[in-house]
Amino acid sequence: MIRIPPYDFEQLVEQALGELPKRFADLLQNVVVIVEEESSDPRVLGIFRGIPRTRRTYDMTSMPDQIAIFRGPILRLARNREEAVAEIRDTVIHELGHYFGLSDDAMPY
Repeated sequence: MIRIPPYDFEQLVEQALGELPKRFADLLQNVVVIVEEESSDPRVLGIFRGIPRTRRTYDMTSMPDQIAIFRGPILRLARNREEAVAEIRDTVIHELGHYFGLSDDAMPY
């Protein structure tokens, strides 16, 4: 397992979000991305908790949707920092795919 301190890991998640194409970044509304240490399933690297944009109605008032990126599983999977950075980026993009209404089968990540 490689070591990336929690603050540095959070910065890598922020970096992944900052690298999103503007056309997608501009569509993010009422969603927060957080880092959690572990998932209840150690194989899960991230999770989307919320209502996909494709299923929302305009009269819905709700708490922000949430994307959790799990630090422990990603660090156990990666063999080096470069792999961790790539896995963080891929996980952020994958979970944002769920936010935009895509299924696992519809995403290459």
